[in-house]
Amino acid sequence: MAMMNNAYQQYQKNIVTTSTPEDLTLMLYNGLVRFLKQAIQGIEEKNIQKSHNFIIRSQDIITEFMCTLNSSYKISNSLLSMYDYMHTKLTEANVKKDKAIVEEVLGYAEDLRDTWSQAMKIAKQQVVNK
Repeated sequence: MAMMNNAYQQYQKNIVTTSTPEDLTLMLYNGLVRFLKQAIQGIEEKNIQKSHNFIIRSQDIITEFMCTLNSSYKISNSLLSMYDYMHTKLTEANVKKDKAIVEEVLGYAEDLRDTWSQAMKIAKQQVVNK
């Protein structure tokens, strides 16, 4: 079993080191969505530690987005405001263990992920068509 875990960890490390920045961003969005769903599950199960851990992991991803945002684009200020709002709402959700707040943030995260994914497809298509 330890050998399989080691192989999986090596596989994950290879994915991260060989992925484009765009792919890494999509991976982070997917992780954010997954963690938010797990936080909701923790709240539903009344598992305070589980919900707390996954909300914190979600906030860590949002913080990463905030720290790595390229401010040279017009949309950056809007994204920064959105990320800040999501982070603040998750703090409130964590204190109150409020499923509805996490679901609200999940909706935003899914929209951002889907938009990013679509933008990547359009950009790749434009490269192919050149």
